[in-house]
Amino acid sequence: MLLDKNLQNHSQTTLSDAASARELNAPKSDNPLIWPVLTLLKSSNQSWKVHHLASELQIKGLMHDLDPLPEKDLFKRNFLLMNALYELQDMLMPRQWLQVKAMDIQIFRIIPANADIEHVRDGALRDYYLDWSNYDASVNVVREMLESFWSSYQQYIGVNVKLMNKGHALKVFELDETATDREIRKQWRKLALKWHPDRDEGDVERFRQVCEAWQTLRE
Repeated sequence: MLLDKNLQNHSQTTLSDAASARELNAPKSDNPLIWPVLTLLKSSNQSWKVHHLASELQIKGLMHDLDPLPEKDLFKRNFLLMNALYELQDMLMPRQWLQVKAMDIQIFRIIPANADIEHVRDGALRDYYLDWSNYDASVNVVREMLESFWSSYQQYIGVNVKLMNKGHALKVFELDETATDREIRKQWRKLALKWHPDRDEGDVERFRQVCEAWQTLRE
């Protein structure tokens, strides 16, 4: 059972406020590593180490060289992966708990009793990795990098490279022409998480359709 309701409400309010602030500053393209990371974490009940996740993503062709300097390249790879983990942690709450520790990363179907404490305690570190300004690159460079990842990810999940029209894409997202960028991004995350093949209620075809709609709407 989770801790005191006041603490839970406080952490949810803090999470909501932080998410709203990030919504204004984040690049329009989500970190595409979110979905491969979810697949890896769901593929086994084992605890993952952050460098093992990075190695698996590299094997799948989804982790690229990010900087000619080895030290910066290592930092940026780690930043991108940690960003994806913390984004996924926010998305899975409150139904599931994603523990994000460098040497112990795993999803818990039953939320541990200390989840609220961990969430509050890790707030500063989570905020750091969710702030793209800490990536040490301009917004344009970050967006170009994300475009490169999305290109690779399209091949990974088999997304149709031909964009659907905007009206159809909005229909897939259950939105109309008045939808704002923020509403579109929020709905993308909701539907992608709902239909991801590694979720209990997931559906491969519907997940692919949602991804294709996002490709159109994020342009």
